Amino acid sequence: MPHKPPTQEELEKRKIVGVNLETVTDVSSTDFPGHYPGEDHAWDIERFKRGFSVEFHQNDPHEASFSLIGIDASIANAFRRIMIADVPTLAIENVFVWNNTSVIQDEVLAHRLGLIPFTGGREGLTDFLKWYRKPANGDPAECKDFNTVALELNVKCEHNENADPNETDPTKLYHHAHVYAKDILFKPIGRQVDYFSGEDIIRPVNPDILIAKLRPGQEINVQMHMHKGVGSDHAKFSPVATASYRIMPTITITQPIIGRDAEKFQRCFPKGVIGLEKVTAEEAAQKGSGYEGHEGELKAVVVDPKSDTVSREALRHEEFKDKVKLGRRRDHFIYLVESTGQWKSDAIFLESVSHLKAKAKALEKQLVNMVR
Repeated sequence: MPHKPPTQEELEKRKIVGVNLETVTDVSSTDFPGHYPGEDHAWDIERFKRGFSVEFHQNDPHEASFSLIGIDASIANAFRRIMIADVPTLAIENVFVWNNTSVIQDEVLAHRLGLIPFTGGREGLTDFLKWYRKPANGDPAECKDFNTVALELNVKCEHNENADPNETDPTKLYHHAHVYAKDILFKPIGRQVDYFSGEDIIRPVNPDILIAKLRPGQEINVQMHMHKGVGSDHAKFSPVATASYRIMPTITITQPIIGRDAEKFQRCFPKGVIGLEKVTAEEAAQKGSGYEGHEGELKAVVVDPKSDTVSREALRHEEFKDKVKLGRRRDHFIYLVESTGQWKSDAIFLESVSHLKAKAKALEKQLVNMVR
């Protein structure tokens, strides 16, 4: 007997992870060869192209939200891990302390400086600057213009002779009472002036990051070297403050929810997820719709399932248990990428795609060499 091909409704149902009151069902993917008799689920590039799509929900320089639809969780997670750990950035690596009489210890000061995110000209950061190779003797003189960026922080706190005698604000009583990231100066060497000048100069992403507080007589005089690195070596090199994803929630109202129940149902979800609409005359006149005799009353409708947190609050109420089904779509991933400022948020994702492609090519090359 020939196998009956699945309907579109059945195919969509297979993509849903069921979220019940106390259990989660259908957590494993089933779209692989041999699971369904008579169905061909071998991976096919053309089928993937037809089912894959990207939707942007927000795209700002420092924050982006977008959906990848039609991919496996392993690939979605690979993008997330690459964005966090493999996309290179520039950060302070070496701090040379010539004088530090502040209350902050040298090693703590160096750590604070290393975590300050910097930005600069995109061409210089990605194309001109290369990886720094530490010399065998550890001599900093080996630093070159193409692998090292030099910075300087030299501030001294002094009394403000023009301050009011009754003033109590330290920032008005003294000069340089607070040391900020904007006090760090970029010292270009060699060809760096061609790539990092004007609007493209190396500078802190946020100039108002507080580094230290000083009082008269105290000073900080340090020089710093910046190198390219990746987040897998140290978190300071990670280009993102966070890169996460969540699976698309699904809300299916199986039976009409009307009147006060609809208002209560709406309160079971975050604002904007469930809307209230009036029952139309056509719906009230349709036999078996569940809206007979309720023309003009409010009914619950799903407006924005993407904003749901899947708290299952609706399932805790007896009146809703048989009227709604909650779930998540296993191949729809909603990303949130927050850039620290050196990369634009959407560019970080595009770079992660390039990195994954390079990793796949390297693996392919190794497999070819193995079978030769």
